[in-house]
Amino acid sequence: MPTSVVMPQMGESIAEGTIVRWNKKVGDTVDRDEPLFEISTDKVDAEIPAPAAGVLLAILAREGETVPVESVVGVIGAEGEQLADATGSPTAGAAPPPPSQPASQTEPQPPDAAIPAVPAVPSRLTEEEVYTGRRRKSSPLVRRIARDQGVNVGEVSGTGTGGRVTKRDILQFLDKRLAAAEPRQPFAPPASRVPPYQPGEPVEIKPLSVVRRKIAEHMVLSRRTSAHVHSVFHVDFTSVEAARAARKAEFERAGLKLTPMAFIVQACAVALARHPILNAALDGDTVVYKKDINLGVAVAIEGGLIVPVVKHADRMSLLELTTAIADVAARARLKQLKPDEVHGGTFTITNPGQLGAQFGLPIINQPQVAILGVGMIEKRAVVLDDAVVARPMAYLTLGFDHRLIDGFVADAFMADLKRHLETVS
Repeated sequence: MPTSVVMPQMGESIAEGTIVRWNKKVGDTVDRDEPLFEISTDKVDAEIPAPAAGVLLAILAREGETVPVESVVGVIGAEGEQLADATGSPTAGAAPPPPSQPASQTEPQPPDAAIPAVPAVPSRLTEEEVYTGRRRKSSPLVRRIARDQGVNVGEVSGTGTGGRVTKRDILQFLDKRLAAAEPRQPFAPPASRVPPYQPGEPVEIKPLSVVRRKIAEHMVLSRRTSAHVHSVFHVDFTSVEAARAARKAEFERAGLKLTPMAFIVQACAVALARHPILNAALDGDTVVYKKDINLGVAVAIEGGLIVPVVKHADRMSLLELTTAIADVAARARLKQLKPDEVHGGTFTITNPGQLGAQFGLPIINQPQVAILGVGMIEKRAVVLDDAVVARPMAYLTLGFDHRLIDGFVADAFMADLKRHLETVS
């Protein structure tokens, strides 16, 4: 019996994914768990394994196409098996016609085919329908944006599959509404858009990659959603370096390299348990306190960043944390992360200091309310007991959502984090 290949759910707020590349073509033999196709979302690039062994009978979503999660994008079956068994189509191994194909080129419908009746749309929508967009297909993320911004999703034109309202659709709708609401300046002509290049100028033009486009959308959404504030602490890593030297041989025997990041992740888990509001989320006018401490650790990949999640970090030893961080980072770069390894994060840590940045001002990873940026650890002159000494120091930056978290609370969290790192043994 044929097996449907579906677009997986790659994150709790992800409603769609883009097919970047098919590793097989129709008619190719496929092994179970063999990388079948590659997708991109605003949280992760990933290779999706085949759910069964057999022959790829059909590709139902082309490269570059964005489809909702749980949509069937392909079919795997036995060699010679008819696709009709899985999709009802009499053609085996054929991709669907492109959306722009003229109606005259499509297969004619049987004369007695039943045409479903279109339900009448009531002239008035209930208050709940206005903010949830129940009468227009949309994702939970889109409906949350609509609710927060007071938008009727039914007024937004959907460009997704079946008229589905995508995140890009509602953000463009909000941009147009904001532009229309801005007061006109009668005495000053509107500023024209400055072109990115002049005619005849030597340039190279390339399309924005899927991952960069998704990251851009997610970052703009986060800026619109959260009231970003940042607090910076200068932290002495002398105790961390001493602990690393003392345990270096132990970790090398386990095939691991003990880095400062493991200590930072452990310190964050301890501090979040003491300050649970930084491990929460906002849902309208309610606060959702997360019982699990799941820490996302940003990993640089070609073309962007992805954030695999270390689940239950507060329950792990330093050795277990080091193992988990090394594992997800390696598989992130190989595009081998599983769907549940990129969602469920409650707090994110990013490391701009790995290339020498003194500190960064990171953007919050929605729907979280805080993010930690780690600056470069280097020896600096500091004053201790009226003497100038050299110590390994780094700036740690906390970005937090001021809608929920006050500066005093954020700084109390950072003071605990600093204290833990400066006294670790």
